[in-house]
Amino acid sequence: MSLFAQTRRSLRSLATGAALIGLAATLIALPATAAVAAAPLSAAATDPAPIDPATFNPGLIISDFNFFNPDALTESGIQDFLEQRSCRPSDGVPCLWEFRETTTSQPAKGDGHCLPYTGAEKETAARIIAKIAAACTISPEVLLVLLQKEQSLLTRPSASGYLRATGYGCPDTADCDAQYFGFFNQVYNAAWQFRQYTQEPDRAFKIGKVDVGFNPDAECGASAVAIKNQGTANLYNYTPYQPNAVAVANAGDEGDGCSTYGNLNFWLFYNDWFGDSTLEPFSVMFDDCLNYVGGQGCRAPTLLPTP
Repeated sequence: MSLFAQTRRSLRSLATGAALIGLAATLIALPATAAVAAAPLSAAATDPAPIDPATFNPGLIISDFNFFNPDALTESGIQDFLEQRSCRPSDGVPCLWEFRETTTSQPAKGDGHCLPYTGAEKETAARIIAKIAAACTISPEVLLVLLQKEQSLLTRPSASGYLRATGYGCPDTADCDAQYFGFFNQVYNAAWQFRQYTQEPDRAFKIGKVDVGFNPDAECGASAVAIKNQGTANLYNYTPYQPNAVAVANAGDEGDGCSTYGNLNFWLFYNDWFGDSTLEPFSVMFDDCLNYVGGQGCRAPTLLPTP
C-alpha cells in the first residue's frame, strides 16, 4: 500500500471530504509537437475553457500532493478517462484507450526510488500507466497530462506520438534518442526521471528563487521564479522554460517568437481535466511527508493506527 493510501486510511476521521478533485469534462486539443516548441492551445478546441490563464503562477504549477499521488486514479478510472476523450487518430494507430503493448520488467531503483515493475504481454495503456504510477509514486493524472502536453496522445494519437510519448530523450536542439522510443519505454522513463529529480533535488531548477528562461533562444531572456515546491521544480527540470507574458495573454492563440507553452499547457490541461492543480488537502498535518521539502520528504513516516 502506498504512503498516500495509508495516510488517507489513517486520516479518515480527520480529513473527511479531502478527496481528490473529480474529472473535468472539457477537452482541450493540442497539436502533436515537442514540449518546448509546443503550440498554444486551440481556442476552437475548448468548450469553452473555464481556466483563466492570467491566474497561472510560474512558481506553483502543481502541488506536491497532486504530483506524487499514485492513487489519484485507479486502472479502471484511467481507462474510463481515456474512453471519454474525443480521439481522432492518424497513421492507422489505435486510440490510447484501446492501445496495448508487451512490457518489460524493471528492477527496483533503490531506496525511495521506483519499485520493481513486472512486465506482461499485451498490457493496456491504462494498466501500464497505473503500474508505473504505483512503482514510481507519481500521479497517473500527471502522466496523462504529460502524454497530452507532449504529443497530444489522448486526442490526436499518431505513430510518431507513440514513439515519443512523453518527450523523454528528446532534447531541444537534437533529434530524439531512439533507444527510448516506445510507449512503455517513454512513460516509465519519464516517471523514473521525475523520481530522480525528487531524490536528487540539487539541480538547475529547485525550490527557491531561480532564473527561468522563456525560450531556448537565450536572447529571449529570463526572469526569476520563486519555485515553491518539488513538483513544480520537477516540471521545470523536464521542460526548462516558462511562458512569457505574451504566451499567457494569448493562451488560445499565437504568442510571439519567444513564447513557449509546455508548462503553461501542463497547467491548463491539469486544471481543466482534474481540477485545482495546487490542492493540498493534507498540507498542514503532513507537510514534511507530502510536500517533499528538500526533495525526498518522509521515507517511513509514523502513521496513526488503523481502526
